[in-house]
Amino acid sequence: MKEVHKSKLGFSLKIFMPQGEPDGIKIIEKSNWTGQGISFPRALFAEARKREELKKTGVYILMGPGEKDSFPRIYVGEGDPVLPRLDQHMRNKDFWTHAIVYISKDLNLNKAHVQYLEARLISLAADAKRCVLDNGNIPQLPTLSEADTVDVETFLSEMLTCLPVLGINFFEKPKPHVKNVIKLFIKSKGITAEGYESAEGFVVCANSMAVKEEVPSLSRYARYIRKALIDSGVFVDKGKYYQLSQDYLFSSPSAAASIVLGNESNGRTEWKDASGRTLKEIQTELTKANNI
Repeated sequence: MKEVHKSKLGFSLKIFMPQGEPDGIKIIEKSNWTGQGISFPRALFAEARKREELKKTGVYILMGPGEKDSFPRIYVGEGDPVLPRLDQHMRNKDFWTHAIVYISKDLNLNKAHVQYLEARLISLAADAKRCVLDNGNIPQLPTLSEADTVDVETFLSEMLTCLPVLGINFFEKPKPHVKNVIKLFIKSKGITAEGYESAEGFVVCANSMAVKEEVPSLSRYARYIRKALIDSGVFVDKGKYYQLSQDYLFSSPSAAASIVLGNESNGRTEWKDASGRTLKEIQTELTKANNI
């Protein structure tokens, strides 16, 4: 499946709260784009369903907490229009607590377009392995003309630009690191792991190793994340250790170190460069060098 490439140009995101409540319904619009999002908590579905946006053709994401503090659970769907599908999910799906719907303000999306968006989003989420998919399978892409495919891929790219701003980051693997990134390593307990810090968090690189044993004091959250990584195929059993099958983004250096080492760890001191400097020392030196 091809990757989605997004522009590096700056952009503006407008979030309008029609109820005047920061936790209420949100209308999301991006500069120079005809797409429009509407986000709402399940508790406000009765109010959201009155909105004209939900009476249009679109793609939607239902989100809720995962079981036992593990990855969040999501469901991706499409509707022509969206509202009847959401009504059905109110009756039949209990897990979701929030939803976001994307439609086209100029009504350029048709049934085949949103089926394409649904299939692409499900595939991206399955590849990224940052959530539990409630969808039973990955649907096939519908056949579109070359021009329609470009248009819908552009729409998808714009969606993926907006979603992380809203805290929705289930659909993308870590971005490729730049050439001057500082590579960091953990060499302990018979394993070697490589990673780097990014604006998104801390990335542990593919083929890194992770210990199999967990100390009793390891937090419940870290245990569940490790299990989820095993179940999803990110951690591959190599006998004496696990090996990462892909680059994987963790929320912080400490979360990455704890999950790789199987014990509670301070990532600022565990991750070191090739010269043995800790991440904490590197950051301190960079701060002094820039007179901050």
